[in-house]
Amino acid sequence: MDWELTSLDGVGPLRFGMPIDEVAAVLSGMTELRRFQADPSFRETLGVEFGTGRAEPAVYAYFVDGRLFCVAVDEIRGPQVTVWGRELTACVPADLERFLLHAHRCEVLDVSYGPRGNPGVNGLRLVVRVQAVAGGALTRSVMVGRTWADRCTDDWEGAIPECEWVGRLWPHRGETKTWPPPGHRTDWGDWQLPFWTRPLPAATFRRMRRSLPGNQRMCKRRDTRPGWPPRPVKQTLRHRNPRW
Repeated sequence: MDWELTSLDGVGPLRFGMPIDEVAAVLSGMTELRRFQADPSFRETLGVEFGTGRAEPAVYAYFVDGRLFCVAVDEIRGPQVTVWGRELTACVPADLERFLLHAHRCEVLDVSYGPRGNPGVNGLRLVVRVQAVAGGALTRSVMVGRTWADRCTDDWEGAIPECEWVGRLWPHRGETKTWPPPGHRTDWGDWQLPFWTRPLPAATFRRMRRSLPGNQRMCKRRDTRPGWPPRPVKQTLRHRNPRW
C-alpha cells in the first residue's frame, strides 16, 4: 500500500481536518486499536492507533478538538509513504538523508534539523524519525497538516506530540542515542508514555519483511533518475489558529 504525500494537505486517503469517524472509514482494512493521551503538556491531544491485526499498529493518528492534525506511519506495518515517487518509510536513514540533502542543494526542498537532530521539511509538513529494528534502525514518517507546518521539525516548539519524539534519535556520525537519555528527569508529571518503539526481534523482523510487497522491502534510490530534481513546490502556510 503506497501513500503519496500531496501538496493538497493530505497523505494517502487522509486529509488533515477529518474527524475521527471519517479517518476510521477511509483506513481500509484497519481497525481502531486504542486511544491515548499523546502529549503531557497538551492534554487535549488525542492519539488513536489503527492497525491490521491485534496489537499491531500501522498508523498513528493525532487529533485536536476531534480533528486530524498529525499522522505517523509505522515503518514495518504501515503504508509506504512517498513524495514524487521516492519512498520515505522503512529506508536506511543515511540513504534517505542523502536524498533530502541533494534536494536541499538543488533548492527543491528546505531541509532543517530539530534540536534533537531529526531532519524534516516544513514545506512538505514532514519530519523523518527512526524506529529501531533488529540490527539497526529504519525511517518512520511523521506528517502534520498545513496549519501546523510552521516549525514542525522543532521538537520543542512544533505541533508534533511528545510521544512521537521519544525513542531512537536520528543517527549522526555512527552515534546511537535515545530520548530521554539514561538518567534524564523529564517534566511529564503523571503522563505515561503510550508506546515505545522497541526493536523487533530479528526473526520477527525477517518474517514481516518477507511478507511485504517487493517495493516496500527496500527503499529505491531515485535521486539520479531522469528529470530529477522536480520543480520546486511552493507552499502557502497558514499559521497559528487552525482553520479547517
